[in-house]
Amino acid sequence: MKKYRNKISGPLLDRIDIHIEVFNEKNSEYQYTENEKSAEIRKRVNIARKVQTERYKKYNVYSNSELSPKLISIFCKLNNESEKILNKAMDRLKLSGRAYSKILKVARTIADLEESENIKKEHLIEAIQYRSLDRK
Repeated sequence: MKKYRNKISGPLLDRIDIHIEVFNEKNSEYQYTENEKSAEIRKRVNIARKVQTERYKKYNVYSNSELSPKLISIFCKLNNESEKILNKAMDRLKLSGRAYSKILKVARTIADLEESENIKKEHLIEAIQYRSLDRK
């Protein structure tokens, strides 16, 4: 993994919203368990897309991934506890400003998938976990 990771420059990696490691099935400690059917996932995604389309219709934006810094400040607000968590992660992982924005957009999407109006602490923590290659 390290060999391939080193081929990707930091600034390029910074532009990728989600990155996680996928382990070789033979070497994996994890056992596959089916929790949610594809049809259920598709339904949640379609609901989240409709929510985003409605939320952003007057801003000429289709989805969370297209949010500008100004729109992030409007639609990706965090409570004090979540803000502290994100700032701590930024310091510990030495993340960039771009990564900060990506985390907020992904957290907003996770909240949308759970039909949550606000980004909750657990949404933010999950989004931070999707920046695994930043920790390498």
